[in-house]
Amino acid sequence: MTGPPPARPGIEREDEDDADVITQSLDEPELFAGLYDRHAPDIHRYAARRLGEGAADDITAETFLIAFRTRDRYDTAHRLARPWLYGIAANLIGKHRRTEVRALKALARTGHDPVAASWSDRSDDRLAVQAPLAGALASLSPGDRHVLLLVAWADLGYQEVADALRIPLGTVRSRLNRARRKVRESLSTDPAFASAEQELTPSWTK
Repeated sequence: MTGPPPARPGIEREDEDDADVITQSLDEPELFAGLYDRHAPDIHRYAARRLGEGAADDITAETFLIAFRTRDRYDTAHRLARPWLYGIAANLIGKHRRTEVRALKALARTGHDPVAASWSDRSDDRLAVQAPLAGALASLSPGDRHVLLLVAWADLGYQEVADALRIPLGTVRSRLNRARRKVRESLSTDPAFASAEQELTPSWTK
């Protein structure tokens, strides 16, 4: 059965932040489960929007396996582990970039794809709008697409994206500006998007 991993009550300690959990897990590995319970559903949701539900299971599992194995190198100055985990997931998703681009192009061309459609509302009206958006996303470079979707779909701030991808903050800003411009240009010429612009224009293209 696919789907986001369920949280397990009682594992997470609410009085501790992520850095504390990671540090303590070096001596008590079972405590790392608290980090998984806290963040795995969000990582899974993000991976599913990028690659589909089936791949999201593998991406999520591998993200936390890598995180567990490398936790001794975690910079505890970062009290929240979200950027670190999204960075690991983004690297793994990057290995599937051909699958992602192929799915986005299929959705742009036909209005339906079993992988790309996983991140869109399945109503006919919204799929008609998501098709040009998928085409715009497919046209972006991998680096620009990572930055745009970490902001738009993972809700990371600019500095968090910089931390996640290990790139300068200025690079995040330039990639995001370029991606937004390209998406706006692509969508502005598509009648299907223009017809539903009032309802569905994504705020992150502004």
